[in-house]
Amino acid sequence: MNQKLAISQLNELKRLGKEMRLAAEKWRVPWNTLIATIMSTRTNDYVTIPTANNLFDRYQTLEKLAKANLKDIEKTIRPVNFYKTKAKNVVNCTKMLVSEFGGKVPKDFDELIKLPGVGRKTVNVFLSECGKSSIAVDTHVSYISQKLGWTKNKKPERIEEDLKNLFPKEYWTKVNPTLVRFGKTYTSRKKKDEVLEKIKDITN
Repeated sequence: MNQKLAISQLNELKRLGKEMRLAAEKWRVPWNTLIATIMSTRTNDYVTIPTANNLFDRYQTLEKLAKANLKDIEKTIRPVNFYKTKAKNVVNCTKMLVSEFGGKVPKDFDELIKLPGVGRKTVNVFLSECGKSSIAVDTHVSYISQKLGWTKNKKPERIEEDLKNLFPKEYWTKVNPTLVRFGKTYTSRKKKDEVLEKIKDITN
């Protein structure tokens, strides 16, 4: 895949995707961003964002959230999918942030990946929101990247590696939000594939 062509396709994806707030965006402090991202897994952003808002209104500091009762957290975040597992992760993650990181969220991949409920995708989303060069691979990124020929791999880590080799570093933080917005704009698989084929025709 030609780098110039890939950048052209990325720009077209951005143009065609609707403007919308994603779950990890526009939070007041880093720990809000991390917890909202943990909560967003396999849950729509329009559910995650107001639910996270309710959680952060109820527990306005990391320390308060770390001391929260698990059942109270479950009740507060019940609208998100897998809320019981996520509630445990939220409590354990915040406790670890307080006890081992002085109440601050680290901005290092190897440190972040140690936190409960934090996988590779969550780390990369968080780092990207912090302005760090990273590419988070989710189902949207995986599907669209394969359709456009940016990668032939199906494993997220391999896709991430391919995309980092394909795009200049200054584009890395743009890849995930651009592809996610496009994917959320065209929810029909048939329509999505039609638009992706047009993008290939326009940019080739």
